[in-house]
Amino acid sequence: MFCPVCGEKLALFVHNQEGLVPFCKHCEEFRFPQYNTAVSMVVLNREKDKILLAKHKGQDDFILFAGYVKKGETAEKTVTREFREETRLNVVKYKYMSSRYHEPRNVLMLNFMVIAENGEIVLDKSELDEAVWFDFDGALQAVRKDSIAEAFLKNAIAELKSVK
Repeated sequence: MFCPVCGEKLALFVHNQEGLVPFCKHCEEFRFPQYNTAVSMVVLNREKDKILLAKHKGQDDFILFAGYVKKGETAEKTVTREFREETRLNVVKYKYMSSRYHEPRNVLMLNFMVIAENGEIVLDKSELDEAVWFDFDGALQAVRKDSIAEAFLKNAIAELKSVK
């Protein structure tokens, strides 16, 4: 890890009740880790019996809809904006579910369960190749295995089944 201000290699030092925190000896400042924030969406139809999964451009696996939170934007605004941009459909309702840190991309993923309006899906072909409605079992079979998307999907399905 290196200081984002001066580029100096960071050392770990104890910081109050925070534990070990990266410290820049040159700047004499603690440098708390920074990461991107994104939303992930388990998209349901109004009847809550189908899940919409997507294939990103050039990818083989189905994943959840997702997008980065822009500076100054709330996670909730990102959910409605991203889904609309990618499908031309509106979000009718959403509920925050849970979060996970995804180290390979240095991003905190905030997962939402989303109910989409009925209508024709018009994909943003610059980002997505395909979107398909699946029943719960089909979605679990189609989603990328051992992924954060799979974990979020399993969590959402478990909650949906417990409510019925």
